[in-house]
Amino acid sequence: MPLPEAGLTADNPVAPDDQRPAVPLRKQVRRLVMQLGPSRMAATIVFLLVAILIARFSWQMPLIDAAERALYDARATLMAPHVEQDKRIVLITYNDETLFNTGIRSPLDRTLLANALGNIDQMGAKAIGIDIAFDSPRPDDEVLKTQLRAMTTPTWLAYAEQASNPNTIFYEQQKFLEAFIAAVATDKTKPTSVLFRTDDDSVIRTWPDRPKNLPPLMSNAMAPVDPAFANFQGNIRFLVPARAAAGQEEPVFANIPIDTFAMPMDADMRAGFAELVKDRYVLIGGDIIDNDQFNTPLSRFTDPITGQHETMIGLEVHAHMLAQQLDNAWSRPLSVPALWILAILIVLAGGLTSLIDLRARWVALAFFGQMAFFVAFPFWLQGRGVDTTTLPTFGWAIGWLFGYAAVGTAARTIGSRQRAFAQSALGKYLPADVAAQIMRDPDQLSLHGERRNIFCVFTDLEGFTKLSHAVTPETVARLLNEYLDRLSDIVLEHGGTIDKFVGDAVVAFWGAPLSRPDDGPKAAAAALAMYQAGEKYRVDLAAEDVPPIGMTRVGLHVGDAIVGNFGGEGRIQYTALGDSMNTASRLEAANKSLKTGVLISAEAAARSDRDDLVPMGRVTLRGRAQPVDVLSPRPDLAPEQRARIAAMVAAHSAGDKNAYVTCATAAQAEFGQDPAIMFLIERLNNTKNGESYVLS
Repeated sequence: MPLPEAGLTADNPVAPDDQRPAVPLRKQVRRLVMQLGPSRMAATIVFLLVAILIARFSWQMPLIDAAERALYDARATLMAPHVEQDKRIVLITYNDETLFNTGIRSPLDRTLLANALGNIDQMGAKAIGIDIAFDSPRPDDEVLKTQLRAMTTPTWLAYAEQASNPNTIFYEQQKFLEAFIAAVATDKTKPTSVLFRTDDDSVIRTWPDRPKNLPPLMSNAMAPVDPAFANFQGNIRFLVPARAAAGQEEPVFANIPIDTFAMPMDADMRAGFAELVKDRYVLIGGDIIDNDQFNTPLSRFTDPITGQHETMIGLEVHAHMLAQQLDNAWSRPLSVPALWILAILIVLAGGLTSLIDLRARWVALAFFGQMAFFVAFPFWLQGRGVDTTTLPTFGWAIGWLFGYAAVGTAARTIGSRQRAFAQSALGKYLPADVAAQIMRDPDQLSLHGERRNIFCVFTDLEGFTKLSHAVTPETVARLLNEYLDRLSDIVLEHGGTIDKFVGDAVVAFWGAPLSRPDDGPKAAAAALAMYQAGEKYRVDLAAEDVPPIGMTRVGLHVGDAIVGNFGGEGRIQYTALGDSMNTASRLEAANKSLKTGVLISAEAAARSDRDDLVPMGRVTLRGRAQPVDVLSPRPDLAPEQRARIAAMVAAHSAGDKNAYVTCATAAQAEFGQDPAIMFLIERLNNTKNGESYVLS
C-alpha cells in the first residue's frame, strides 16, 4: 500500500498558512462567543462594565471611598512642598496662656483684641482677617466696635450663617453677628466667609463652595484672586516645613500670641514690632486646645517630632489657602474623558494580563510593572500639580483585578472547552487515557522526530474502489465513514494511535506517543479484530442494495521508526516514518497472494503473547530483499490443528523430507477447503528447505 504523498491529504486537510484564507474578525468573534456561551459572555461583559465603573467612580462608593481618601492623604502628605517659613503671612492667636491670663474664655476678651488691632493698624499690614465670630455679647463690645470702625487697614470679619453652617451657629447667634457686623462696617471693615467643607470622615481636603448669599471667602477677600479661580473647589495645597540646618523645623507660618500686640505701645515700640506684620497678611484667631481644630490630610500620619496625629486650627487652614492663592498654585483636575479612558485602559490591562502566556519572569515583570504604575503614577501626578482628590487609584486596582478575573475566567472557560475539544479530537486518534495524559503533558507529543520501537498495522478493504463507482457519492461517504468508524474504534479500544486514513485504508501504531508493556498483545488483538470487523461489515452490506466487497486485509510488524510531528510550521502531522511502516504495508499487501486475511511478522508474533498463530512460511515481500517469516492468527482452528501445521512448516525448514511429506499429505486431506493452508503447502512444495517464497 503506497504511503501518502506530501501536501494536502484527506486525513489532514490543512493547507499551509500562506495558502489559508484569512478568517474574518467577525467570524473569530462569533467563534469565541460560541465557545464561551451566551450566558458566560453576558456575565463577562457585565463584570467588565462593573470593573470600569469601579475604576471610574470609586470615590463615590461606600467603603472604597475610605481607601481612596487614605491614599489621597498619603499623596498629599508625601508630595507636599517643603518650604521655609512664609514671610507673607503671620498668625496672631489667642492661646490657652492668653485665656489663663485674661480669665476670659468665651466669648474671647474683646478689649485685648481692640488694643491689638489698634497697634497692628499702625504697623503697615496688607490686610487683616479675623477668624472670630462675634455672635454673642460682651460688656466690652463698644471698645471693639469703635476700633473696628477706625481701622485704616483692610479688615475682614468672620461671618457664618445657620443655613450653611448649622453645627456652629444657631439663629439667635446669627442675628447678633449680623447686627454686630452692620454696626462696624466701613470701606475698610467688611465681612468674610470662614466656611469650610469637610468630607464624610471630617477631614478638610478641598476648597469650599461659595454660596451666593455669603460674603467672599477669607482667602479670596484678603488678596487679589484670579477671576478664573474665584470659585476654585479643588484640593487645598498643604505645606510642610523644611528642616533647618540645626535639625529644628520652623513652622510654615509664624504664630505669635496676641498678647504681644495688645500691650500699650508708643511709636518706638510699634516700630520695633512692625517687622512682624509689615506688608504681611495678618490672620487673627484662636489656637486653643480642643477648639476650632480640624483634621487635614497631614493629620493621618504622626508628626515626626511630637509623635501625635496633629490637627490644624482653622486659622492655619485659611493661611494655607491664602498661600496657595498668592502662589497661584491651583491644581489641575484630570478631565472626565481622561478618567474614563484611564478606567477602560486599566481594566483592559488587567484582562490582557490574564492572557499573557510567557515565561514566569515576563509575567512577573508585567504584573509588578503595572502595580508600580498604580502606586507611582498618582504620586507623580500629585507632584506635578494635578488634583488627585478625584483620582480613583484604589478603584483602579479593584477594576484591574475585576478585569483580570473576568477575562481570565472567560479565557479559562474557553480554554477548558478547547482542551475538551482537543482531547475529544485527540481521542479520535489516540486512546482516551493517552489523550488525557498528553493534554496534561503536551511535551509527550514530541515536536521533533524520535526513534521508537513501535507495532505498525496497515489495513486495506478489497473491492471498495469498484463499489465507489457503482453507487452515489453520498452512499460512498456513508459506507466509508461507517467502515472507518468500526476499525477506528477497534484501534482506540486496544490502545493504539491512528496515524492516518488513506482512502479505505487505516494506518495505526502502538508504542507512541506513549509506550506500554502490553503494546504487542494489544496490537495483535487489534489486527485480528479489524479483520473480523471487516468480515462482519461484508455481511451487513449484503443486506443493502450495493455491490459486494471483499475482505479486509491486515498486516502487522514491529520495528524501529522515527515518530514525531512532521510537515514544517505550516502543516504539522504526527506520524511514523521508517522501514517498519513499509514492512507492515507490504505484509498487508501480501495477504492477497497468500490468500490470508491477517499476516504478522515473526518479530511481532514473538511479542504478541498469542497461542493461536499459525506459521505461513517464509516469504520475500515485494520490493524487499530480506525474507520474512510470517504467521496468521487462526482462532478458528483447534490447537491440535495449529500444531500439525506448525510441525509441517518446521519439517520443511529442517529439511526433513519424509516428515514433511507425511505432514503435508495429512494437511491436504484435512485442510482441502482452506485456501491459505493449501497455498502454503503449494509454496513449500516449490521451495527447498530454508528458502523463501518470492512475492511478485
